Amino acid sequence: MNLLAWRVIPPVNAELYHIEAEPSTAAGAVLVHALTGFVDAGHAGRLAVAHLLENLEHRVVARFDIDQLLDYRSRRPIMTFDEDRWTSYERPELVLYEVEDCAGTAFLLLTGPEPDLLWERFCDAVRELVERFAVGLTVGLGAAPMAVPHTRPAAVTAHATRRELISEYPRWFNTMRMPSHAGALVELRLGEAGHDAMGFVVHVPHYLARTEYPESARGLLEHLARSSGLNLPVDALVPAAQRVLAEVNERVAQSPASMSVVASLEAQFDAMVGASDRRPLAALDTEELPTGDEIAAEFEAYLAEQDGPAES
Repeated sequence: MNLLAWRVIPPVNAELYHIEAEPSTAAGAVLVHALTGFVDAGHAGRLAVAHLLENLEHRVVARFDIDQLLDYRSRRPIMTFDEDRWTSYERPELVLYEVEDCAGTAFLLLTGPEPDLLWERFCDAVRELVERFAVGLTVGLGAAPMAVPHTRPAAVTAHATRRELISEYPRWFNTMRMPSHAGALVELRLGEAGHDAMGFVVHVPHYLARTEYPESARGLLEHLARSSGLNLPVDALVPAAQRVLAEVNERVAQSPASMSVVASLEAQFDAMVGASDRRPLAALDTEELPTGDEIAAEFEAYLAEQDGPAES
């Protein structure tokens, strides 16, 4: 008797996404991706995506099958319990939108939770979409906490499948090994397949990494617009960015220790930006710089005033 004959093994769904509408994007269009679940200091990526969708016309082009990609027990969706019954469920979605910029140029925006599973198949699916819709350039958005001051313009680390795409940007780092994320793997696999792909990671002051920091989102969109040629509502983020900066400045002014820390970060930043040899950021002398834990105590009251739970 075949002991395995009784086992019914369900077939694996080979399709990770389904098309809901054919986009009107022209050949050579831009695809932007910003996935949640990895580091998003200052919530910069989430704020940037929300700003685009709130201010630009958009429609759904494709949806990914989130059941195949998400580990629900590691990132449990929110449900609402009302007195004696469950009344709603916030279903996570990984969606590809077609968006029109301020000049009416269509581009694609992939956003939603970073897949926990099937990374290689997810990358293959994104490549299929890139080829199906004749995408000319793919751009990823990210944000990382860095030892930088809030009093200086938002800096970014630019990366790309070929140097020509980011020739105007300095190299901030030497070779490093670090935990990967799905967006980075998408860029790598697209490059291996011969497609142009690049991305920006905005440097968020590490003492503001746990709160919403619109200036970093503004910086991301500014560099996205510059590199892609898209006409984006970057200036519309300025009032929110200025409001938060004013609040931070007020808080810093109340603490001599915080003022000293910011001044130290300013000196380090200015030395780095002004260095003629463009030394990698990893080469800076950071022995006297405070750690994130040390400076966090100075801003604990500020963080406590922000809406929503703190996120690491």
